[in-house]
Amino acid sequence: MGTSSGRASGKPPKSSKPSKPESRLAMVRRARRINRELAEVYPYAHPELDFQNPFQLLVATVLSAQTTDLRVNQTTPALFAKYPTPEDMAAAVPEELEEVIRPTGFFRAKAKSLIGLSASLRDNFGGEVPGRLEDLVTLPGVGRKTAFVVLGNAYGVPGITVDTHFMRLARRWKWTEQDDPVKIEAEIATIFPKSEWTMLSHRVIFHGRRICHARKPACGACPITHLCPSYGEGETDPEKARKLLKYEMGGYPGQRLNPPPDYPGRPAPPLAPA
Repeated sequence: MGTSSGRASGKPPKSSKPSKPESRLAMVRRARRINRELAEVYPYAHPELDFQNPFQLLVATVLSAQTTDLRVNQTTPALFAKYPTPEDMAAAVPEELEEVIRPTGFFRAKAKSLIGLSASLRDNFGGEVPGRLEDLVTLPGVGRKTAFVVLGNAYGVPGITVDTHFMRLARRWKWTEQDDPVKIEAEIATIFPKSEWTMLSHRVIFHGRRICHARKPACGACPITHLCPSYGEGETDPEKARKLLKYEMGGYPGQRLNPPPDYPGRPAPPLAPA
């Protein structure tokens, strides 16, 4: 697992409270350094949804709304065994599809979106997931966030995925003061080179899930406290902070049942029988 020279000591870094407002140039430099250091901490950062093709990634991303990637990954094996193609899913009996995806929550709305987007793929795109943003967002249940996940991870097209973790950390790090995802995306796009957008998204989301949590960040176990203007919002005691770490950082299974070969943690368990 990668390390960073700035690992937290439990004491506030001198740079955490600047004596004067940070300039735009200083913020950009600090933001890019955060990205570089997160790349050292999470060299294995990756999409945490199991998928084997663009259609599976699209469906899994739609299902991931208001639930964990883990729960989606535990649900999709049975889903794709029953409905392996857009044509199959478009022809699904709604009640049967709902029952399969029930564990992910909001299953009626999600089933409607999945049947709708599958029908659109069948009728308008030859049964293939399109590789353009303007096409993806025409699909039922697919917004910019979902589209960028698919573009970045299935087609290699750079994109910034502004989920709740990304929004929270971008604001904590003072990269933006916006609270609208589209405006955040636009502001962050001016800070980082386009080539970094997809991996930046993975690293920030990894950090948000593992260390910089919403309710109680593990500040005392964070490797980038020397770059964080919000140090101290969470637990600063190193021992207590280490107990807050999640997934592989805390020695626990990850979210994927089938993680990449270089993932340092343990695979997640399959869904327990009902």
